[in-house]
Amino acid sequence: MNEYVARVSAALRQRYADEPEYLQAVQSWLEMIGPALEADAPLYERLDLLTRMVEPERMLSFTVPWMDDQGIAHTGHGYRVQFNSAIGPYKGGLRFHPSVDRSVVKFLGFEQTYKNALTGLPIGGASGGADFDPRGKSDREIMRFCQSFMTALYRHIGSDTDIPAGDIGVGAREIGYLFGQYKRLSGRTESSALTGKGLTYGGSKIRQEAAGFGTVYFLARMLERQGETLEGKRLAVSGFGNMSWGVCRKSAELGGRVVTLSGPDGYVYDPDGVTTQEKFDFMLALRTSGQDRIEPYAERFGVQFFPGKKPWEVAVDVAVPCATENEIDVEDAVAIVANDVRYYVEAANMPATAEALRLLRLSPRVLTAGSKASGSGGVVVSALEMVQNSIRYSWSRKEVDSRLRATMSYIYDISAAAAEEYDLGYDLIAGSDIAAFKKIAAAMIAQGL
Repeated sequence: MNEYVARVSAALRQRYADEPEYLQAVQSWLEMIGPALEADAPLYERLDLLTRMVEPERMLSFTVPWMDDQGIAHTGHGYRVQFNSAIGPYKGGLRFHPSVDRSVVKFLGFEQTYKNALTGLPIGGASGGADFDPRGKSDREIMRFCQSFMTALYRHIGSDTDIPAGDIGVGAREIGYLFGQYKRLSGRTESSALTGKGLTYGGSKIRQEAAGFGTVYFLARMLERQGETLEGKRLAVSGFGNMSWGVCRKSAELGGRVVTLSGPDGYVYDPDGVTTQEKFDFMLALRTSGQDRIEPYAERFGVQFFPGKKPWEVAVDVAVPCATENEIDVEDAVAIVANDVRYYVEAANMPATAEALRLLRLSPRVLTAGSKASGSGGVVVSALEMVQNSIRYSWSRKEVDSRLRATMSYIYDISAAAAEEYDLGYDLIAGSDIAAFKKIAAAMIAQGL
C-alpha cells in the first residue's frame, strides 16, 4: 500500500469508526484497487481523488411521520445518499428495514456507484431508505408511510437527478405508492423518476427476477471459462426473496438445482431442488406473508429444516449468498472451502465479512465473484426500464432477458480483463473493482474539481 492510500485509509478509520458497514466496504475497495494506483498515484494524490471517491457528494436525512390504523402517530427516520454523479444521474435502491441507518445507506450507495459503473450505462450511484419495517403493517399503513417518505424526498429526485428503485422491504407495492405521491407533488408524470414500477405504468418485464437472473448469467460465464455449464450443478442459496427467487428460476432453466433456502429462523435442504413452478410460487407466497420464516417451505414439501443454522454447511458446487450484508463469517467461509465448493458468487451486497472474503479469495479451490459484478442484474434492468420509458416503448420479455444476459457477459469480460491486466490471475473481485474505479476516476478527472 503506497503512502497516499495509507493516509486515506487511516483517516477513514478514524472518521468512520462508528459506521462499520461503510468502513468495511471502503477499506476492502482500497485493498482491491491497490494495483491500479501505482502508475498514476501522484496525479490521484494531487487531486485528492480517493477521498473524493469515498465521500458522498450529498447526504440527506429526514423524519418520516406517519399514522397507523389505530390513529397513533409514529416517526421514522429516512435517508438518501447521493454518492457519485460523475458518470450520470444518481441511481440506487430504497431499503425499508429496522437496520437502516447512515452507515448502511452510505455502504449501499458506495457499492451501488461502482456496481453501476460496471454496466457501461450512464448512471451514477445512490442509495436510501428508512428504519420502517413493512412486515405486519396493513396496506394502508404502508401507503401512508410511503407518501410521507416521498413528501420529504421528492424535491431531490428526478429522471436527470436521482432515480430511486426498490431494495429490501421496497417492492412493486411500495414503488407504486411512492411514484403516485411523486406525481401528485411534482405535477409531472415522469416515468423515469423511479424504477421497479408495475407493468401497467411503465415498468419493465423481468424486473423482479432481474438481480437473480443476472447473477446466474454471470455464473454461467464463469463456468464457460472453465469449460463447464450449469447442467447438473447444485447450488446453496441464502434468503428466499426476489434475489433468491430469480436465482432459483434461472438456475433451473439452465439445468442447475438450488438445494437450500434460508431465513432468520434457519435453512431448508431440498435435495430435489427448487425447480418447479409450485415451489417458485410458494416462495412468492412466503415473501408476501410477512412472517419472514422459511420453515413453512419444509412443512409444505416434506424436506429437512435446520433451525438457527446457515446453508453454507451443505456440500454443493456453487455458493450464492442472496440475503444481506455480512451473513457469511469466517466459520462459514471455512465450511465452504472444506466442502470443496468450486464457485462462490455474490448476489447480495457485501454478504461476507472482510476476513471471510479474504479466506475465500485466497483459497486455490474456490473461484470467487463479488456483488459489484455478479449482483448487478437489478440495476441493469432498471436502466433498461429508463430507456423504455424514454422511447415510450415496452420490449418483450425475451428482448429484456437477452439484453440482461449480454450486459452481464460484458461485466464479466471487463472484470476478467482488468484482473489479467494487473497480473491478478482470475481475481474477478479485484478485477471488477479496478474496472469500475478506472471509469469513474477518468470521468472525475475530466470534469475538474
